[in-house]
Amino acid sequence: MMTNGIKWHRSAIVGALLFANATVISGQTIEIDPAQTSQPSLLTPPKPQRQAAACDPITRRQRLQWFLTSTAGPQHLAAGLVSSAFGTAVDRPREYGPGWRGFGDRFGMRLTGISTGNAIEASIGALWGEDPRYFRLPDEPFKARVRNVLRLSFVARRPDASFAPAYARLVAVSGNNFLSNSWRADSEANNHDAAIRTLAGIAGRMTSNALKEFWPDVIGHLTHKKP
Repeated sequence: MMTNGIKWHRSAIVGALLFANATVISGQTIEIDPAQTSQPSLLTPPKPQRQAAACDPITRRQRLQWFLTSTAGPQHLAAGLVSSAFGTAVDRPREYGPGWRGFGDRFGMRLTGISTGNAIEASIGALWGEDPRYFRLPDEPFKARVRNVLRLSFVARRPDASFAPAYARLVAVSGNNFLSNSWRADSEANNHDAAIRTLAGIAGRMTSNALKEFWPDVIGHLTHKKP
């Protein structure tokens, strides 16, 4: 049986390698110049884009920004806190045990999985210009917006503004969850649990899309400002 220490070392190495891969393959080297000083921080979540608005293909900097904020942004960290707390409450996986240590192990494992999947999506998608961002339809009827939430869970924008199957995303969600069997706790390091995690990952993307589609409207209603 592999110890937790060895598994954590392996997960950390894999995460670091995939982050480096995302940086190199997609050309993510950032050169600081005066024109960039007014740009938002890489850790600032990008504003939701409208499909109808003129939108240039995603840049290298924007792709890196998407990776960082989708991995360690407030929304994703909060989701990790909730899921880790639930896992601790029901003691799953049992190898981590209860208490704060178990909570920390579960939170760290989830973060490792999220970063690995996002690195795969960012790096592979850069090869053919797959845009991982979500594009809203704020002026469409509610049903059309719900369809957009579901549709953009499986398709992604291309450099010519068309939409095509999100191959990099599908590879990332499934590949990450099966790859992580090599460092997960033994009780969930199997193909059955990996398949369940894959479905949960797709459901998580739908939830994230729904927040990006409708949350600006909620904020606009509360602040009486048009999103």
